[in-house]
Amino acid sequence: MTTATTPTADLSDLQRRVRALGGADSHRLARRLDGARRIDDEEKRAGTLGKIAGDVERAEQRLERRRASVPVVSYPEQLPISARVDDIKAALEHHQVVVVAGETGSGKTTQLPKIALELGRGVTGTIGHTQPRRIAARTVAERVADELGTSDSDVVGYQVRFTSRASEDTLVKLMTDGILLAEIQQDRLLRRYDTLIIDEAHERSLNIDFLLGYLAQLLPRRPDLKVIITSATIDPERFSAHFGDAPIIEVSGRTFPVEIRYEPLVDPDDPAAEERDQLDGIVDAVTELRREGPGDVLVFLAGEREIRDTADALNALPESPTDPLDVLPLYARLSAAEQHRVFEPGRSSRRRVVLATNVAETSLTVPGIRYVIDPGYARISRYSQRTKVQRLPIEKISQASATQRAGRCGRVADGICIRLYAEDDFDARPEFTDPEIQRTNLASVILQMAGAKLGPVEEFPFVDPPERAAVRDGVRLLTELGAIVDGDATRLSDVGRDLARLPVDPRIGRMILAADRLGCLHEVTVIAAGLSAQDPRERPTEKTAEADAAHARFTDPRSDFLSWLNLWEHIRTQRKELTGNRFRRQCAAEYLNFLRIREWQDLAAQLRQLTDELGLTRNQPSEEITKDLADRVHQALLTGLLSQLGLALEPPKPKQGQPKPKRRPITEYEGSRGARFTIWPGSSLAKRPPTFVMAAELVETSRLWGRTVAGIDPRWAEEAAGDLVTRTYSEPRWSKRRGSAVATERVTLFGVPLAMDRSVDFGRIDPELSRELFLRHALVEGDWSTRHEFVRRNAAEIERVAELERRARRELLVDEETLYRFYDERVPASVVSVRHFDRWWQKEARRNPRLLDLDPATLLAHEAPDAGSFPDSWQAGGLTLPLSYAFEPGTDTDGVTVTVPLAVLGQVRAEDLAWQVPGLREELLTSLIRTLPKPLRRSLVPAPDTARALLARLTAGRRPAEGESLLRALTETVKRLSGVDVPTDTWNVAGLPSHLRLTFAVVRDDGSPVASGGDLGALRRRYAQETKAAVAKVADGLERRGLTSFAEIGDLPRTREQSRAGGTVTAHLALVDEGSTVGVGVFDSALEARDAMRAGTRRLLLRSISSPARSLVRSLDNRATLRLKSAMAESDYAGVADLADDCVAAAVDGLVVALKGPVWQAAAFEKLRGDVAARLPAGAAEVLTRAETVLAEAGVVRGALDRLRARPGSGLLDPALEDVRDQLSTLVGGRFVTRWGVTRLPDVARWLRAAARRLDKLAEAPRRDAELMAEVHAVETTYRTRRRAAAQEPRTFDRDGWDAVAVMLQELRVSRFAQEVGTAGPISEQRITKALTALG
Repeated sequence: MTTATTPTADLSDLQRRVRALGGADSHRLARRLDGARRIDDEEKRAGTLGKIAGDVERAEQRLERRRASVPVVSYPEQLPISARVDDIKAALEHHQVVVVAGETGSGKTTQLPKIALELGRGVTGTIGHTQPRRIAARTVAERVADELGTSDSDVVGYQVRFTSRASEDTLVKLMTDGILLAEIQQDRLLRRYDTLIIDEAHERSLNIDFLLGYLAQLLPRRPDLKVIITSATIDPERFSAHFGDAPIIEVSGRTFPVEIRYEPLVDPDDPAAEERDQLDGIVDAVTELRREGPGDVLVFLAGEREIRDTADALNALPESPTDPLDVLPLYARLSAAEQHRVFEPGRSSRRRVVLATNVAETSLTVPGIRYVIDPGYARISRYSQRTKVQRLPIEKISQASATQRAGRCGRVADGICIRLYAEDDFDARPEFTDPEIQRTNLASVILQMAGAKLGPVEEFPFVDPPERAAVRDGVRLLTELGAIVDGDATRLSDVGRDLARLPVDPRIGRMILAADRLGCLHEVTVIAAGLSAQDPRERPTEKTAEADAAHARFTDPRSDFLSWLNLWEHIRTQRKELTGNRFRRQCAAEYLNFLRIREWQDLAAQLRQLTDELGLTRNQPSEEITKDLADRVHQALLTGLLSQLGLALEPPKPKQGQPKPKRRPITEYEGSRGARFTIWPGSSLAKRPPTFVMAAELVETSRLWGRTVAGIDPRWAEEAAGDLVTRTYSEPRWSKRRGSAVATERVTLFGVPLAMDRSVDFGRIDPELSRELFLRHALVEGDWSTRHEFVRRNAAEIERVAELERRARRELLVDEETLYRFYDERVPASVVSVRHFDRWWQKEARRNPRLLDLDPATLLAHEAPDAGSFPDSWQAGGLTLPLSYAFEPGTDTDGVTVTVPLAVLGQVRAEDLAWQVPGLREELLTSLIRTLPKPLRRSLVPAPDTARALLARLTAGRRPAEGESLLRALTETVKRLSGVDVPTDTWNVAGLPSHLRLTFAVVRDDGSPVASGGDLGALRRRYAQETKAAVAKVADGLERRGLTSFAEIGDLPRTREQSRAGGTVTAHLALVDEGSTVGVGVFDSALEARDAMRAGTRRLLLRSISSPARSLVRSLDNRATLRLKSAMAESDYAGVADLADDCVAAAVDGLVVALKGPVWQAAAFEKLRGDVAARLPAGAAEVLTRAETVLAEAGVVRGALDRLRARPGSGLLDPALEDVRDQLSTLVGGRFVTRWGVTRLPDVARWLRAAARRLDKLAEAPRRDAELMAEVHAVETTYRTRRRAAAQEPRTFDRDGWDAVAVMLQELRVSRFAQEVGTAGPISEQRITKALTALG
């Protein structure tokens, strides 16, 4: 050994010794020597050289230890590679790269590191040996160490993620290819290695392709480095070409021939035949192979579901006593114990049928296999460019995979491989499976490359360069995670540099970094470790229900992610309470995989270690997952899952006629870039899906499933995404509440809506448009909240003009554009909102307070109308009613509105108001002319000219007079002007435009609204009780009930008046008939009070005077009594006594009228009572005599009716007979005596005689009778219609006037049917019409 160098040692000697070290030590120490050479201070240089000398000595000692630890190498003769050891050595000595190709089982993995050791490699540097899988790295290290006899030393070590069993004395280091990739960042030239073995290169994983590309760049700079590429016999030439035609050495692993049988599911000789099901094909193939002899069968299937279905089908076969089957599944999610059964020797008498996924193609060698069944399909992980998710579709396998499958048999004897597809199908398949780099997301590789500063991905020498679209997706993901700067894949951000230091999926790493900021690093570390490892929750095929029940305790209805925390806490608690063996048994009982739990715990521990190294702050575990903690956890997880969000879509509604689905439809989510997915059924959220979700992964099988999901608040995503969101703005508008322009913002993230209808300030987005909206809406339209004086002054001026517009019904105000220009010229461009304006005006108002005042003269665009044309109030009948105007076509309040206090509602005369305000009269007359029937209208055209002429005549005649009817005045004036006779009822007031019909707004005394409408009569009827109550307040205290004498009243005032808003309210008082007593009532109508006073006076007199009714009855003999009873058929009298009572009442009514009653003073009433009492007996007798006469005449009419009806052929006379019967009922029906009164009873008798005379002539001239009856009926119909309408207005209903017209109708009947009887005076239809017109 070389002696230690003193501090003054010769520099050249040190350089020599450093060169002899070789490897990483030589490079490291040589650079230190170069640095020491440049030190000018001799003392410092000597000190530095002394330290270097010490390090050189330690390196020399380490080198000597390594040389001494090289073990003796031997090779198992049974391995095929052993025959090619010398060839491999020779190739390695002469070439920098060697490709070794051979089938699984040929010994490549275990013997190549020994060959390198025997060549002297692994001393100055380490022999690095990569494996695609962690389990392979560990087991191969153990196997090689065992064969070299170094199991108790560090000669052979391994390193996998988070676990290292290697030291500075390790000669052979097994590791995953990901570990070697990570080391590149710290050791760019990989100087610690003198030999690298890249195993299983044919799998073409991402890491393998990256390593192969990097090594291709590295080798020219490391001529001392040897590289061995191992591959199955799948296209080794591609690897050779990648490394400049490196030599290929093939080692065979197959010793027995394999027969290939093609047995497609459809008969190639009969393409029309029905295709067999795959299950049937497998069962047939197994049956066929059972006849070939002993040996186990390996069946390749696409996935777990297919394995379960096939197992069920095979287990359903009849048990054979001579060839029993043992069906064994083999797939990655099986528990370790179930996987181990596959590698146990088969039971002596049972044939094993192993149902496996493509994991058995190259990675695992299943012993004892003689037969293979290959359906030709597999689930291939493939990245979808459209949905940006990793899919697992079932695809046809490549030729190379099919060859690998066939190669799994023939290891122990001649083998048979049955392919369930045709040979031409095999020939048409691609030769090789696409490398993973061409079908996966490249984010992890790009991140590592950027960390290692290897340049753009597109320029990296991959064996098979990835598609540009895949590279873009990888860059897009890193951009999403905030790992790169401005989309440049070669520039890492601070987040990206931290991510590159975390050997986990970039999404998981991003979650951890966010968790540090949100104070939930512990929880997210646990979840991240769980998502990175295999799920420890097992679901054995035969015990899925039990497993699900055992796992239910860990579920959290809020989130699948939180279920990991529940499971973690359960495991932690159990681990503390139970011993090791009991804990293992407890895991098995709860269907939890112990080894996966330990791996999960190790991953979490290593992540904690890494986060500590990064300086992240880990929080203390919480005893309870509160809502706040859950929200923070989900926000942290969300940062890594921004492109895996979903918004729930509304389920489609069943079409009309279709029944509703029995089950609730599955909720679909709108995902990123147009993808649609569904929460996987095993999720705790599947039954109650939230509106927004994030998914840890999106996997496409039969459909796109979101696995491990949680509900989120979309605001979290918007905050986490930052500049990644797309914001669109629509509907810019003014907001009075905000005092600025706003717009509707729509926020999407990769096409997923996060906010749909959010109002945001538009000033920062488009200041110019925002200013315009402010000027137009705030200043021009006044739509803002402010106290500036100029605003109040301008509003008052604009309102003044607006009121003129409403009255004149035309635009007078200048247009808004003129107002806008006014403000635009004065307000600075920087003012875009109320806040900006207030700040500016606060200073400007001090200099020029009238700057923004509008000029009143310039506001008017046209000449304004005079005030008299549109008055503020209407004065008529002692009332002053306010008027308001609205120019709102199409609305109920368009035109003039009259405000009517409730108390005077009954006093308003519609006749006065019908004339409209002066400014609208010409238009009113024009419209009324246009509503006339065409024959009349033709004589009055052009309507506007005629209207002006009519208005001039009316104005000249100082009309309207108070209470004058517009329509009557108009009819008269038209007659005088043009000679055209226009009946009053021909004017169609209902056909007028709405603004020419008055609107009545009824209000209370305090001004509060009661109701409004255009029909004054309807308002009166509807609010009659309220009006009476309001009027009754005027006569407060005078209303009485239950009175029996006038003395109790004293003097009764006829009216009481009170001044109210709108005019004087007049209350009319009168006696009211209450049946057995009287009361004092208050009325808002003199006519109602008149009628009530008559009835009340009669009732009070009848109470105070002894009735002569009994004496009247006693004065009748039996014959007269019988005659009266038979004559009262049409009346409502109960008997002769009842008739006598009615005669007494009628006599009282007649005497009151004759004595100038009724009276309102107590003394006058006493005098009236005495006079009536004195005259009543004789008067009542006279009334009874007249009533007898009427009833006698009625009996004659009744007899004539009966005789005519009994005549043969009387059917033609029925209308006339029915008409007479109706007249008879009218004349003597009900209590006819008081109804007609004492003075009219002789007329009634005469009308009955006329009816009898009509019946006498009826049979002789029925047609003439029918003509006359039609004329009479026309007049009667008009009368009845108008009377019913008038009766709807009790306050204006003149009962005496209408009764007088009823008398005229009876006289008309006499003149038409029995002129010889004679009428009481002249009578005609015209007289009746005139009388009706007078009644209104």
